[in-house]
Amino acid sequence: MKAVYEKPKSLTDVVTHYCPGCTHGVAHRLVAEVIDDLKLEDRAVGIASVGCSVFAYDYFEVDFQQAAHGRAPAVATGIKRVHPDSVVFTYQGDGDLASIGAAEIVHAAMRGENITVVFINNAIYGMTGGQMAPTTLVGQKASTSPAGRDPDHSGSPIRVCEMLSTLPGVAYLARVSCHDARGIMSAKRSIGKAFQTQLDGEGFALVEILSNCPTNWGMSPVESLEWVKEHMVRYYPLGEFCTPGEGE
Repeated sequence: MKAVYEKPKSLTDVVTHYCPGCTHGVAHRLVAEVIDDLKLEDRAVGIASVGCSVFAYDYFEVDFQQAAHGRAPAVATGIKRVHPDSVVFTYQGDGDLASIGAAEIVHAAMRGENITVVFINNAIYGMTGGQMAPTTLVGQKASTSPAGRDPDHSGSPIRVCEMLSTLPGVAYLARVSCHDARGIMSAKRSIGKAFQTQLDGEGFALVEILSNCPTNWGMSPVESLEWVKEHMVRYYPLGEFCTPGEGE
């Protein structure tokens, strides 16, 4: 019998620590499938951030380096410059990338570092107990905003792709979602483009993936995916924001 669906070779057999229904596991699979498709197993180097994805190095069959909180783009920059033939990617959440790591991601993008960033936006601090993140939506409840995010007090949620799209060093930017099958297929295409951008030497590439957090949102997995569709996609529109060659 012909196999039509298998575990990617670039994923380990380790059971992940992610909560049931969380789409971190889906995102991991997509990254691993792209690594397999592009035959990058021997060249890929991942950078694990601090957050729910802190143990990402246990789940991929590629070299990995742990970075301090928010510093994954800086670590990726160093590895890529020392080993330019490597294909270097970071895997970061919104608390890591858009908060403590905001300066790191902005300057890596501004410099046009030839790295790939996989950015998981679940609108909350997942690992540390559900605090409000820079991406938490207005009105969304969190442990540090029990009445819902108030823009007069905390400002508006950061749209990372829109912000980075203004920088000349950026070659590829896309926002996708894992709330349904169609979105997952689109996410894989964008992740593939982001890795190919690096292979072509075009410069900085980032894919933002809208994700859920059933545990900290206090929802079932199905309810949380619907919430992504109904609320997150409305504020964070999907699509490509930069593609290689624009502005040349």
